[in-house]
Amino acid sequence: MSGLVNALVICAVVVLVIARQFRTRRIGTDRRWWIVPAVLVVVALREPGLIDLHHHAEAILLLGAEVFIGLATGAGWAWTTRIWTAPDGSVWSKSTKASVAVWIVGIGLRVGLFGIGALFGVHQDASALLLALAATLLVRSGLLVWRTQSLLPANGQSPAYGDGLAQASWKERV
Repeated sequence: MSGLVNALVICAVVVLVIARQFRTRRIGTDRRWWIVPAVLVVVALREPGLIDLHHHAEAILLLGAEVFIGLATGAGWAWTTRIWTAPDGSVWSKSTKASVAVWIVGIGLRVGLFGIGALFGVHQDASALLLALAATLLVRSGLLVWRTQSLLPANGQSPAYGDGLAQASWKERV
């Protein structure tokens, strides 16, 4: 794919992911949460320009830093996401204002890495950004599934607030 198409795909994925995560969403632990990151990794690795051949060591260092920032952003995003259990036992999540701060810092660090690479003359392809995005999504999804499993009881049914209390009938509501 061309650089412009890669940039558009990355922007579309980021906007879609961010917009979806700031809405209340049910977390399913039985789904294959790793598929989207795996597809992003495959797309990133099939591009030939992942490592600049003229600046091999610098390009690998920048790629490692990019993936590390992606991992840290994913972990920060997962830990700043609010999760809770509904009365029916389902687990829900919604990103918080702190999650926005994590994204802003992560994007700022990535822009800084791009600037450092440009300063040293290292050619940077969108594949590194795709790998970092895959790392972000993989770590965030994995940590959320892990946090979700800690909320669910071993027998699969969770007591909710108010269980065991007599429920008011419809006509008794004022």
